[in-house]
Amino acid sequence: MKIGFLFPGQGAQSVGMGSELYQKYEDVKKIYDKVQEITKIDIKKISFEGPEELLNQTNNTQVAILTESLAILEVLKKNNIKAEMSAGLSLGEYTALIEDEILSLEDGVKLVQKRGQIMQDLTPKGNWKMAAILGLDEKQVENVCKQVENGFVVPANFNTIGQIVISGEEKAVVEAGEIAKAEGAKKVSMLNTQGPFHTEKLVECSNALKEELIKTKMNKKNSKVVRNIDGKTYEETDDIVEILSKHIMNPVRFTTCLRTMYDNEIDTFIEVGPGKTLSAFVKRMKFETPVTIMNINDVETLEKVIEEVKNNE
Repeated sequence: MKIGFLFPGQGAQSVGMGSELYQKYEDVKKIYDKVQEITKIDIKKISFEGPEELLNQTNNTQVAILTESLAILEVLKKNNIKAEMSAGLSLGEYTALIEDEILSLEDGVKLVQKRGQIMQDLTPKGNWKMAAILGLDEKQVENVCKQVENGFVVPANFNTIGQIVISGEEKAVVEAGEIAKAEGAKKVSMLNTQGPFHTEKLVECSNALKEELIKTKMNKKNSKVVRNIDGKTYEETDDIVEILSKHIMNPVRFTTCLRTMYDNEIDTFIEVGPGKTLSAFVKRMKFETPVTIMNINDVETLEKVIEEVKNNE
């Protein structure tokens, strides 16, 4: 069994997330209490009780998702369950970097809090939308965006085979969706987002984040973390500040990340954190040999993973 961890990004949140885990595990409590102490955000109340509008504010969402993932990791560590490689979707890349000790827990939490605040405050105003296109390949979606005549729209997240998210002005995203359907897309789903994330429109966010990254201590080493920007692992010689500042305004190449993990013989993918979106992405990859896919977001799924891994040691 060669394990790869996957960490979710923004959009995986839901009111009540982490509550059951907090009540059951002392290690989970410690992480929630520590994050609350670092951020001064009442992350327990926001995560466990909401309201949804408060949890969905970017400055709260990112900290909430990070905290649940880190809390679950503490329990996995106690059970000696570790990953050979890891990847996160957008925000989730920061979770992976903390797990691999490129960032300390305290520095990583502070950085994610700043990132969320920057995205909350500096995302340009306007009618922005993101939409998931199912059933077309990468080149087809790129071509769809080029055909749009009214407004800005580009591919933003290459999630998995046959699922690509586009991002831009609402009217342009709607037009792209219609073109995609005409060209054979099985489905076009509008996402619950209000910003042109992972596009050049976030240049101001990128510049502000870079200032925070410069101030943050990074441990340089050859890493097991597969980065969104190109699907390669972080190397000791990498300029992490440059990579993470560009990460916020460049497409997420998660399909490539998953392929890199598979090509490095990862045969067990464990999604750590709220939701199970990334598990679905792995399924859609249809790898040549079967892989095991698990997700952890509550006590039942956590105990199931611990049992499964121990039975296969």
